[in-house]
Amino acid sequence: MFETFSDTRPEIASLQRNLMRNVGPARKLSMLGQMNQTVIMLAISGLRSRYPEESHEMLRRHLADLILGPPLAALVYGPIVSQR
Repeated sequence: MFETFSDTRPEIASLQRNLMRNVGPARKLSMLGQMNQTVIMLAISGLRSRYPEESHEMLRRHLADLILGPPLAALVYGPIVSQR
């Protein structure tokens, strides 16, 4: 069910699996939401490094390119318009 990383000791991986088995669906969904927010924050941070002069709105538009792919993001949000 869960793939462990090579640096995780087997007894710790077993403990993690047991803990996840005993967590209810609402808590699992909450954890998933938190992980999703973390991934979005990391992606925005990376985009901010790549496009330091862009507004927050344009960074979100670039994020849409990453998530949806440029063709679909352009259909949904319109093309990226350079602010320079």
